[in-house]
Amino acid sequence: MIQNSKWLVAAKQYPSTTVLIVLSALGWIMVSINYSFSVRHLSFILGGDYWRLLTPIFLHFGIAHFAFNSIWLSMLGSRIENVLGPIHLMLLVVFSGLISNVSQFWWTGAPNFGGMSGVIYALLGYLWVGNILAPRAGLELPSGIFGFMIGWLFLCMTPLLPAVLGIGIANAAHVGGLFCGMITGLAFGIVLRLRGEP
Repeated sequence: MIQNSKWLVAAKQYPSTTVLIVLSALGWIMVSINYSFSVRHLSFILGGDYWRLLTPIFLHFGIAHFAFNSIWLSMLGSRIENVLGPIHLMLLVVFSGLISNVSQFWWTGAPNFGGMSGVIYALLGYLWVGNILAPRAGLELPSGIFGFMIGWLFLCMTPLLPAVLGIGIANAAHVGGLFCGMITGLAFGIVLRLRGEP
């Protein structure tokens, strides 16, 4: 029965992660239908429409882009949501989304970019640093994930992937997101230590 579907159970258990994945799917569909419309009306541009500082995180340029980010979001976001709650995750996503998007725009000056990768790197940095300072059950990174993701970060900075995939990669968003997550994880870890919480 649909009520017992594992997807429905997961959606109820992780509502924020589910909403983020659904919005990313919608962003991918919009880009697939009309690339120029999606970028022109949803991506970050200067013009007083401040929501456009955040909305590029939902734009995805192809099924692989969407699937890759959704897998990482489900793996990292669900950990944070399960232990710290859906609001905590959403606040972290909004903050890191703003920082990663602004980083990308500042570095390139171009508004045509998108994807959840900057947020993914923020979640990675947040979990990594936060767990060093104040380890909490359920927030541990799976073995080897940090090394793999940092390796992928550096691989994306080479000309290899853009040449093979034929697309640009928002490296500044990745780096900006990672540092945002690390600094936020540092602050969170310090607060927990000062409170004497495990």
